[in-house]
Amino acid sequence: MFKHTCLTLGLIATGLVSFSSLADTSHSSTRAITHAPIGVMGDHTHSKGEYMMSYRMMNMEMSGNLQGSKSISNAQIATSVANPFANPPMSPPTVRVVPQDMSTQMHMLGFMYAPTNNMTLMAMINYVDKDMSLTTYQGGMGTNTLGNFDTASSGLADSKLAMLYRLFDSGKHKLHANIGWIIPTGSEEETAEVLTPMNMRMTMRLPYGMQLSSGSHQGELGLTYNGFYDQYSWGAQGLYTSPLNDNDQEYKVGDKLQMTAWAAYAVSDVLSTSARLKYSHSGKIRGMDSIIMAPVTTANPANYGGEMLDLALGFNTVVAGKHRLAFEYQIPLSQDVNGVQMEMDNMWTVGYQLAF
Repeated sequence: MFKHTCLTLGLIATGLVSFSSLADTSHSSTRAITHAPIGVMGDHTHSKGEYMMSYRMMNMEMSGNLQGSKSISNAQIATSVANPFANPPMSPPTVRVVPQDMSTQMHMLGFMYAPTNNMTLMAMINYVDKDMSLTTYQGGMGTNTLGNFDTASSGLADSKLAMLYRLFDSGKHKLHANIGWIIPTGSEEETAEVLTPMNMRMTMRLPYGMQLSSGSHQGELGLTYNGFYDQYSWGAQGLYTSPLNDNDQEYKVGDKLQMTAWAAYAVSDVLSTSARLKYSHSGKIRGMDSIIMAPVTTANPANYGGEMLDLALGFNTVVAGKHRLAFEYQIPLSQDVNGVQMEMDNMWTVGYQLAF
């Protein structure tokens, strides 16, 4: 799956670059077609002295569960998926708390400034809201449900500082390097009240996926290409992110590789539409938080990471050359997760940017 997907995206990117050799028309930076889809971060550089402020809101919905690439029912999870923290009778041999659905909303405030023509600096602050609904099964075995409950967390998430360094710019073709530092400004100690299989209400530390931060400093390296021809634009980006240290809870998230390729068409100078493929591969959590030991799939560090291929459709609008409003809707084409995890349904991103 990994090699096949990488080959597919590689062919797409090669096709885009080959098509770019046909370009013979210059473009204007005020056209909507000059922007990548709003879901692509760090997609462009600025000229010396230029500023840009941006706001993005992202919403992701998940429901049901996967084991690898196949659906798995609630009853199957409760009766056959091992609980790595089993210690009968206090902790049952199988997972007895099953996630049902989850929504994540992130608000991203960004700022860009170019001190030189070749260097653009970027800063991003993120605020996140997470909500999850779960079902608790009664006792240590069987399929009798005890009840449902909800957990939530919200607050400042990880922040990011980055430098975009221009490597090539002919007007029709642009290439720059992405160099980033992700700073753990959020919390990895969020708690909530849960319903246990023994019918007790307890306040516990939330599992990893409900925390607001990775807790680790992370380095990010990548390349971004943009091409332009008349009413068309296209591009590709590859980013690799890796934690630089264990966090205070003695674990770190897995390395992450993201590759995306897109194409856009100018309906007019102020409106463009886009289609994008995105591939991501992330590793399991390494280490563990000794306080997170509940009989739920999300408490197991092995149930994180995997591969995903998504399709996204969107549009860009530009007004007066400096106001940009954009939208993108994203759905999974394939998902192959490590262990047992929730299934992504869809994600949408809306954003506004002001250049000056």
